[in-house]
This record gives sequence, structure tokens and C-alpha cells, in this order.
Amino acid sequence: MNILVAPDSFKGSLTADEAASAMVEGILAWNNQAVVRKVPLSDGGEGFVSALVKASRGELFPAVAADPLGRTVQVQYGWIEQSQTAIIDTASASGLTLVSPEERNPLAATSYGTGQLIAEALKRGSKTIVVGLGGSAVNDGGIGMAQALGFRFYDADGSPIPVGGNGWLNVSRIDASGVDPRLYACEIVCACDVENLLCGPAGASRVFGPQKGAGPEAVELLDRGLARLAAAIERDLGKDISRLPGGGAAGGLGAGFAAFCNAKLKKGIDLILDAVQFDDMLTASDLVLTGEGCTDEQTLHGKVVSGVARRAARYGKPVVCLSGSLAGDYGQLRDAGVAAFFSVLRRPVSPAEAMAGENAYPALVAATREVMHLAALNVR
Repeated sequence: MNILVAPDSFKGSLTADEAASAMVEGILAWNNQAVVRKVPLSDGGEGFVSALVKASRGELFPAVAADPLGRTVQVQYGWIEQSQTAIIDTASASGLTLVSPEERNPLAATSYGTGQLIAEALKRGSKTIVVGLGGSAVNDGGIGMAQALGFRFYDADGSPIPVGGNGWLNVSRIDASGVDPRLYACEIVCACDVENLLCGPAGASRVFGPQKGAGPEAVELLDRGLARLAAAIERDLGKDISRLPGGGAAGGLGAGFAAFCNAKLKKGIDLILDAVQFDDMLTASDLVLTGEGCTDEQTLHGKVVSGVARRAARYGKPVVCLSGSLAGDYGQLRDAGVAAFFSVLRRPVSPAEAMAGENAYPALVAATREVMHLAALNVR
């Protein structure tokens, strides 16, 4: 049997490469003669840079940037010399994993570090910048990112809005006169992992704010702040980003990149699947295994599992999803092409225990082995 292993990361637990390795180990424990191909994936969040650099035979370069709380962190970005293309992801400098649960506060978190990486790419001479949107700790609509590129923001009293803190909630005016001119000579493509709008019931704040530490009152403040930002952008920059699909990605960075950088938004998983020539791998496969940390109704909208399933369905290849947890109305994914879902948990445990790498890895190995025993019955 030829098996294609193509998972996302198990957020906060296993990288995509670690998850793929665990699945391969489980397959070989079932049958050490199985033919397995491993392709760790990303939809724009964690693992995006490494996946695209590997697929494009690029290089990784070190950089220094500010994390969501303004602390200096060492990060990496990708570079493809032939096309003068830089590859960046928001998870590197503005990621949720950079902030402990006790520190998470999207009212004050800034995307400034992501802007610093864009500036570094411009300095290197980028003709194209590909940005993975996902896994962020921020909800500032890209204000911090734009500040790093020379945009200035003011409140209703005309006072400048500083980097970091919750002053961005009161943005009233935008000044683009100090922006690096190289920004507008560069094509920027953003890979989105969601299709949510900037504001509203399905917007960045209400859907993803709680995951970043926002309580009910903070969620309302965040949503109103992004609405104020959208109004200022429309008035001062002449762009309506309020109804942009994907505008709510990475705490509104999707909308921010479109407004401040003239970026195009694309589905991150499709971009990655095309780059790794996933369709060619499918034609030689009998079974596809994918997975992620939590499979729920959001998985249907631009995530790795749904992207893999839709591609596999074109070729009539069965897909099995192994996830850390199954929640909500994940059953809609059957229509996208997922044949079966399995949680890797074998007994009731706390989230912290379940997500610990020393527990998650062997649990995924064991679950994969059992799935293969079941799949083999059908193949025979």
C-alpha cells in the first residue's frame, strides 16, 4: 500500500514535521514494508516558511524582530534567490507561541515584528514577498506591522498612537507620507488560513479573540477598534477592507496587508499544495493521512485538512483525519472528502497533558497504527 502522510501542525504540541514523523512511525509499526511519503503542510501559520522553502529549494536567513509584547526575538525568513522572493510568516514574530498563557492580551499585542520582517525583505531587494497569515497572538489589524513600514497613526485629538499598548483602539487618522517607497514596488501575496471578515459576528475578534486571551468585554473593544480602523482606512487610503474575505486572518492582518501593502490574499493551503506538487503525489497514493490539533467547523474554511481532502477527492483517494480533538460540527468535512475522523486521545486527560509533546507523539503513533489495521481490512 502507498500512503501519503500530509498533516498540519498540532498547534502548541507538535510541529507538522513531528506529526508527520509520528504518523510514519505508526504506519511502519503496522507494516514495515509499506511505501510512505511524508509531506508536512501548513495553511499559512506554523511551519509555513519551512514548508515553502523546502518546496522551492530556497534558503533560511536569520533576523531579529519584536515579539507581540515588544521583546526581541531571533527569527528566520525564507529566500528564493532565483525569483528574489522572501517568505515570511506571522507566527515567527507575532505568534501565539511566543507569549505564555498568562501574558496573552490582544488589546496590547502588536504586529510590529512582522512589519520588521517585511522591511528586512525589502532591504534584501525582494521583488515578491509571500506572507503566511496564521498562528498570531495579535488583533491589531496590522497597525503595528504598518508602523514598522513608516505609516503613522493618530487618535481623534491628533496625538500619535505609539507602538504597542491599547492606543490603537482609538485610531482616527492615518498618514502614509513616511512609507518606504520600495513597499509599493514589491508584490506581496498573503496566504490565509481562514476566510473570516475583519469585523462582526464572524470577524477576527469574536471568533479568534478568545483563543488569544480576550474575555467578552475585550472582544467587544477589539471589534470596535477594528471597525474604527476600517473606517479610517476607507477615508484616508480610499480602500474598503470591511468585506474582504480573509480580512480577519491573523487578527486582522489580512485586511491590514491588503490596505497598507496592496497585498493579494490567497488560500494558504492551495498555495502550499501547488508548491509541493501535491497532485503528483496523490496519483501514486492509495491512502492519505492528514490531521491537526483540533478539528472543528473552522477546519472547513481554508485549513490543511479540508484542502488535502478536496485535492484527494479529485483523484478518488480516501482521506483519514487524525486529530488531537474533534469538536463542533466537523462532520461537514465528509462532503469535502474526509472518509473518517479519529481522535488520538486514548483516555481522559487535561489539555496540558494531552498537548505535551512527550504524550502527543506516542499517542499519534499508536492511533495511526490502529487506523492502518482498520484501513487494511477495506483494502483487502
